[in-house]
Amino acid sequence: MVVQVLESMSREGFEEVIALHDRRSGARAFLAIHDTSVGPAFGGIRRFAYRDEKEGLLDCLRLALAMSYKCALTDIAGGGAKMVLFDRPYLDLPAAYRFLGESVAHLGGRYYAGPDVGTGWRELAWVGETTQHVTLPGPGGPGDLAGATCAGVFAGMRAALRAVFGAEDWPARTIVVQGLGSVGKLIAERLRDQGARVIAAEIDPERREAVRRELGIECVDAGGELDRECDVFCPCAMGGILHDLSVPRLRARVVCGSANNLLARTMHGDRLHERGILYAPDFVVNSGAVMRGAEFHLTGRPTPLAEVEARIGHTTTEILRMAAEEAVPTARIALREANRRIRLRRELGQAVSAAREATAASPPTDD
Repeated sequence: MVVQVLESMSREGFEEVIALHDRRSGARAFLAIHDTSVGPAFGGIRRFAYRDEKEGLLDCLRLALAMSYKCALTDIAGGGAKMVLFDRPYLDLPAAYRFLGESVAHLGGRYYAGPDVGTGWRELAWVGETTQHVTLPGPGGPGDLAGATCAGVFAGMRAALRAVFGAEDWPARTIVVQGLGSVGKLIAERLRDQGARVIAAEIDPERREAVRRELGIECVDAGGELDRECDVFCPCAMGGILHDLSVPRLRARVVCGSANNLLARTMHGDRLHERGILYAPDFVVNSGAVMRGAEFHLTGRPTPLAEVEARIGHTTTEILRMAAEEAVPTARIALREANRRIRLRRELGQAVSAAREATAASPPTDD
């Protein structure tokens, strides 16, 4: 395990990985900080029932790296991080999140925590009892983060439809939305309002039925959505769903959704490309929440949703354009561009640090 951690950190350029344990609450967690070369690291706290420590650690590393990609591609003056909390039956949730807040506070502003799977406003309020470096709801916070994610995914989907069909033409489109959580529901509602035919799948039958009645959309049982013929497959649940078994089943022209780390491996983006399915990279289109939250912490100004939509739409369009011109899978273009920007950021950060050290070492001069 230790060798794997160090190898992963070296290969991907991680700055720090911390293992956390609290005897009082039963909390077990990992925190991965990938990049702070131009500013603090941003990333949510994911609470999930991982099978074992290895699975949780690998998820933490992948998610933190994706956050750095998001920050680099959207010109946020910060980098990526992620915390994962192992969800267990006897976990004292309020105490566990307060403990995580204490751990965040010890970092002195290098990391800002936010929402993620299993961690909503209630949990973040507990974190906020022990640290100020956390995203909180209310008038003093960044505002609607789910709406920001929805805005970015919608912009990415629009860019992808234009690339494939020449226009979005919503009334002619069929969109399959997988997952009707806070973001998936918003996306389904917006697509419905644009006149698109929306088919949704949700693993929770009560939520599925409630959303079906509220929005008046068509719903299918979870598991069958991959086989539905559609213009866009929009995954809004957990990541890693595009793999050896699922990619051949897809009957969509475009994949564009809010879930993180959709590709089980980069090669699955190649498989989509080979099948003629345009993939709008998840860390490009789903970066609205980190854009809005990070810029609030950095400037005190939450990024307006219209600006989120415009910036992500522009970035997606450029990624798709480069991919088309070079005949290269979109996932590889997005990774190349994100890594290029991170490398430049780190070079800039090193230059600034060197200049500061030189200034501090210089002897004072007489007037």
